[in-house]
Amino acid sequence: MGQPTPATDDGWWRSAVIYQVYVRSFADGDGDGTGDLAGVRARLPYLAELGVDALWFNPWYRSPMKDGGYDVADYRAIDPAFGTLAEAEKLIAEARELGIRTIVDIVPNHVSDQHPWFRAALAGGPERELFHFRPGRGDHGELPPNDWTSEFGGPAWTRLPDGDWYLHLFAPEQPDLNWAHPAVRQEHEDILRFWFDRGVTGVRIDSAALLAKDPCLPDFTEGRDPHPYVDRDELHDVYRAWRAVADEYGAVFVGEVWLPDTERFARYLRPDELHTAFNFSFMTCPWDAARLRRSIDDTLAEHAPVGAPATWVLCNHDVTRTVTRYGRADTGFDFATKAFGTPTDLDLGTRRARAAALLSLALPGAVYVYQGEELGLPEADIPLDRIEDPMHARSGGTDPGRDGCRVPLPWAAGEPHAGFGGEPWLPQPDGWAAYAADRQAEDPGSVLSLYRAAVRLRPEFGDGPLTWLPAPDGVLAFARAGALCVVNLADTPVDLPAHSALLLASGPLDAAGRLPADTAVWLRS
Repeated sequence: MGQPTPATDDGWWRSAVIYQVYVRSFADGDGDGTGDLAGVRARLPYLAELGVDALWFNPWYRSPMKDGGYDVADYRAIDPAFGTLAEAEKLIAEARELGIRTIVDIVPNHVSDQHPWFRAALAGGPERELFHFRPGRGDHGELPPNDWTSEFGGPAWTRLPDGDWYLHLFAPEQPDLNWAHPAVRQEHEDILRFWFDRGVTGVRIDSAALLAKDPCLPDFTEGRDPHPYVDRDELHDVYRAWRAVADEYGAVFVGEVWLPDTERFARYLRPDELHTAFNFSFMTCPWDAARLRRSIDDTLAEHAPVGAPATWVLCNHDVTRTVTRYGRADTGFDFATKAFGTPTDLDLGTRRARAAALLSLALPGAVYVYQGEELGLPEADIPLDRIEDPMHARSGGTDPGRDGCRVPLPWAAGEPHAGFGGEPWLPQPDGWAAYAADRQAEDPGSVLSLYRAAVRLRPEFGDGPLTWLPAPDGVLAFARAGALCVVNLADTPVDLPAHSALLLASGPLDAAGRLPADTAVWLRS
């Protein structure tokens, strides 16, 4: 293929609305029950009408799918279940013609155990140096080299028939790479160029703070500083090198960085490193005015010293859907609260999710919308025999896993499988068609209509900073440019501040023109 013109970084990412596409569950173009690139291409007009600026695709590379594609076997090939590289190139180009940029997912911490490097390593080749192979402890090497545990539960080591062990911070099918080896660094810089050459304008970095490991691989000790594998200083050299590559193309990065230390977090956003990082404190915050305001203030404060824009997200492919979380008595985020069964109050969760959508879209910075959030989808209950997420099995069945937020989308109420395509790879719940996009598109009061209106009206808030306004307890009120956002998280209706026009409301005002509980409005000042 010819070399496309490099993208221009015009700062679009500072205030973008970015839509997350989990390809396997978005739309099925060939009728086999698995979402694919053909399905995405067919739905590009829908995404353009939604008004998004970019699409972030979860991994679409060749993969055995032991962890939803985050076990990558070949970064330069599209998984056959999704399509071909040529189709990906068409999708990138067609989306760009509609004004929509493309962000791909890179998983640098590990690869699939089917990756050519790891297969060669198992055969005893020099590729062993590209991973973390170690002899075991104990009289006969029968114990793991250290006490690290997997993010998915259980030990972070697997023993091979030859007696050696290899490290995997996630599933055994995802061996960790050795980022101290120059070949690992060079390969990933080449992968970045491969996709930037095909018109990709951004990269989301999975588990961005986990790459570097203490070469001694010591036992984990609570409070150890520096941590043996989280947020190590040598990692920043990796991202400075990546930034130099991105700057050649005008491309941008967003990092998945989970760190409680705000100063350490901000280091990843220095001008010569990542452009943005996900804001997990906002996503995991309960439906509580004081705590949400604190999260917003802390987020803006930690980004200010490095001049990076904040990001706001309510849900993603790893998290219980917003409607369900906000419909529970305890609306705080906790993996342990993920449960089978009906939310406490689905109507309550929907009202709060609608209000939260207006809150997040009014804040300064970029906003990420996970597919199906614009339809108000709840978490789905997955039968035990249909769960595919390895978190479920490795937790001994105590964690239901993440499949409940990954159920294929409903597109057409009157078609089989709600218009997704073939029989979906994960079962759609009864009544799923009630959330179908075609039905919601005709309803001005639907969640989809709310999102479309909000994205269209979002420029009313301009690019300026946020100023908090006086408000009763339980109410968030702030101004940006010529617009106001008011969110009532209290139990009783409140009066609206002075304004010249009502731009948008997440729900109807009461008979007296007051803002009801669990409702948000945008006002023109």
